[in-house]
Amino acid sequence: MSKPTLAVHKFSSCDGCQLALLNMGEALADLAQHVEIKHFVEAGLVNEDAKVDIALVEGSVVTAKDQQRIRRVRSNSRYLISMGACATSGGIQALKNLADNPADWIGQIYPQPEFIDSLDRSSAIKQYVEVDFELWGCPVSSLQVSEAVATLLNGAEPLDNQEKLCIECKRAGKICTLVTGGEPCLGPVTRAGCGALCPAFGRACYGCYGGAELSNQSGLRKRLEGLGLPPESIQKRMHLIHPDPQQQNER
Repeated sequence: MSKPTLAVHKFSSCDGCQLALLNMGEALADLAQHVEIKHFVEAGLVNEDAKVDIALVEGSVVTAKDQQRIRRVRSNSRYLISMGACATSGGIQALKNLADNPADWIGQIYPQPEFIDSLDRSSAIKQYVEVDFELWGCPVSSLQVSEAVATLLNGAEPLDNQEKLCIECKRAGKICTLVTGGEPCLGPVTRAGCGALCPAFGRACYGCYGGAELSNQSGLRKRLEGLGLPPESIQKRMHLIHPDPQQQNER
């Protein structure tokens, strides 16, 4: 029997999630024993239009060409998994979504912005095509990727763990950056999975793993106000992991 096939596609991103896959080492070699990797540019395999069982997609949609390409990836894939903060929420490039006129931002960076092919928004993959599963993170956890792929290969649906980061912090015995440190931490409304990396170094969580279930957003907003953050700053912090539900789907 032939092996299930897999492709890794890059859109607008820093390549960090693909590097997380390459850094899996032996785990990646083990994965290659169970699937045939058709397309993975970082690993030297190029066949962008290959039809595959599983497509892993890194990066956000920011150009008209991206819009066409992601639809082609979707049509060539049985399962599509978006991985990383860029693919799941728009990433750092989605900062332009907050601008009244995104074109002004481009003009501040490029001397000839008229030659830049860029949409007004940086959008998550799910805004354009159906996504079977999302893996958040910046970068994504290589362990979560391998578990999700292995689960699919065994004919089951991957587990969407929306437990709060605060639980992960407590299990690891980390000092609370919000209560003890007085830092504007988003841990109470962010899902676990990163290993509480930022709080482990005394830094506030900024929510790259996406929103957790049953989050008390209003309570956290009041706490952040108590730390001196203005409402506009709090809204910006919440925006990407808890986007406006009225945002129009662009599919």
